[in-house]
Amino acid sequence: MRTLCASTLIAEFFVIGFAGLVAMKGDLSQATVWTVCGIAMVVSVLLCGMLSRPGAVQIGWALQIGLVLSGFVVPMMFILGVVFAGLWWCSIHYGRRIDVIKARWAAQAEAQAAAPTEA
Repeated sequence: MRTLCASTLIAEFFVIGFAGLVAMKGDLSQATVWTVCGIAMVVSVLLCGMLSRPGAVQIGWALQIGLVLSGFVVPMMFILGVVFAGLWWCSIHYGRRIDVIKARWAAQAEAQAAAPTEA
């Protein structure tokens, strides 16, 4: 799960940065745009390393909601926010399934290694 979620968060890092560049053309001050974008970008990168900790997935969902709501400043972010929220859901859902399959394979490999070999 961590790999898929981290990939989604890194892609969001870049999308947030590009959205900040677009938002500077609006009526918001440059300091406001980059303060909000900077915080969101830092959260997305730090969250990559915290994915195994409790509450990290919920913080990721909060980031997704913020991304969708940023559409009020940059309208295209409504679409990109929904796309990334879908990617976030897929990363969690399929990532957990992959983790279960990997654990099953590891258990089978361990059981085969522990079994006596026939000569």
